[in-house]
Amino acid sequence: MKPGLHDIVISPENAVTDSDARTFVSLVCQNPHVQAILNRMAHFGLQDWWLTAGCLAQTIWNIQAGYDLIAHIDDYDLFYFDPDTGFDAEDRVIKQVATLCADIPVRIETRNQARVPIWYEPKFGFAYGDVHRASDGIDRFAYQTTAIGLRQGKDGDFAIYAPFGLENVLAGHVVPNRALPVAAVYRQKTERWGKIWPHLTILPWRHDPV
Repeated sequence: MKPGLHDIVISPENAVTDSDARTFVSLVCQNPHVQAILNRMAHFGLQDWWLTAGCLAQTIWNIQAGYDLIAHIDDYDLFYFDPDTGFDAEDRVIKQVATLCADIPVRIETRNQARVPIWYEPKFGFAYGDVHRASDGIDRFAYQTTAIGLRQGKDGDFAIYAPFGLENVLAGHVVPNRALPVAAVYRQKTERWGKIWPHLTILPWRHDPV
């Protein structure tokens, strides 16, 4: 699949070039699980959703490292926004997505971002902040590099949300995002990543601007 410019919609606030967007989509959609999830979610009925995080970045890193496309990817994160913050409402969507993708041999982590502020502070000890859309969760990843969302429409077009751009993920540069005080999470994850994908350049949690 080599999408043309008309196939990709880039959020206007994102610093993403058309060339990077085409390259990114072409690479991540080589992963058959990514492609299958996007295809099915396009017709699922959610309006505000993104496939996001490690499954996208790590597909690219697998290609760069010469690994199998699906190697070392623990899960596939699916963010959506529903103002109904009840547990039952989220659980219903989780089960529906699981049924929809039952034959895809991966773990899909489906989470309503509107619910995150409810459980985040009790679990981590500090407030998460208000959430008004699914992409608010992407904005607060511990890593600028993986703060990327991809979604597919019914017409086959792609939409990209990448508040920090796509240059770092394509270049194998891991850059922290200090929107939340999660240095320990950043260090733990990047230590693992560095061992699996040694070609990565990983900046420490505290660093000079680049």
